[in-house]
Amino acid sequence: MNRKPKTLLVLALVAVVGMAFRVSWNALRDVARAIGADHTAATLYPFVVDGLMALALVATLVLTADARRFALRVLGTYTAASLVLNYVHGLVPALHGATVDWGRLADWDPANWALVLLATSLPVGSIYFGSDLVAKVLHHQPDPIANPEKTADTVRNRSTGDLAESTPGPVVVNATPIPRAVQVGFLKSSIPDKPVPSTALVPIGRSVAAESPRPRRATGRVPDVARSSRPRRTPGELLTEARSLTADWPEEKLTAEGIRKAVHTSPANARTLRDALRGERAADAARVA
Repeated sequence: MNRKPKTLLVLALVAVVGMAFRVSWNALRDVARAIGADHTAATLYPFVVDGLMALALVATLVLTADARRFALRVLGTYTAASLVLNYVHGLVPALHGATVDWGRLADWDPANWALVLLATSLPVGSIYFGSDLVAKVLHHQPDPIANPEKTADTVRNRSTGDLAESTPGPVVVNATPIPRAVQVGFLKSSIPDKPVPSTALVPIGRSVAAESPRPRRATGRVPDVARSSRPRRTPGELLTEARSLTADWPEEKLTAEGIRKAVHTSPANARTLRDALRGERAADAARVA
């Protein structure tokens, strides 16, 4: 909505509220005279009731959380009280005279006492609640509103080092120790038997990697402690051992991996033993048939 329509709407609202206050002011003035207020007090009495309503309405627009709920309760209470007194003014014709003097607000005594208590307590409540609302408004700290454009510029202008980076995950290291015999054998196999002569002819136009100035030392003879204590088995011994270990195995369990783990041999020997055992079982089945 443009500025001009907004201005017209606010002016129309002010006019309506002003006329409504003039109607309520007449009724509240007559009620104030009926409970014993003098001319000046009766004239100011409507400002005490309806004026606090306007103050509570403004406070609800400024305050938040519990303070805003308190302002709403004050607004509702004084609105209901003004409505009751305007209603009583319409029911009692004696309050409509030009020279209203002290009188009764209702014929029934309990109702009259309650109405008089309500009318006389509103000014005191206006002093207390009005002061409290003003104090809450003055001490209110508005919540900071983040500027999205400024936030976007800040993120865009930050250097790469300031940006958040994901922390790399921990590197999992294989904690299984390698047997000493395997380590020694691996080191021995990785060393060439004969050093490559550095004086070899290289074709022109090709580059040669830089060689170490010191030749590698030979590892020498593998110690007896590092060697395996188990004697080397022949194919027949492996077949006999595998036959005894897999005698009660079912056909689907008779695999090269299972035989390798049971006999503790190489994968190639395990496949050979698997084929031999399956062949024997096939021959036995054909013989029985």
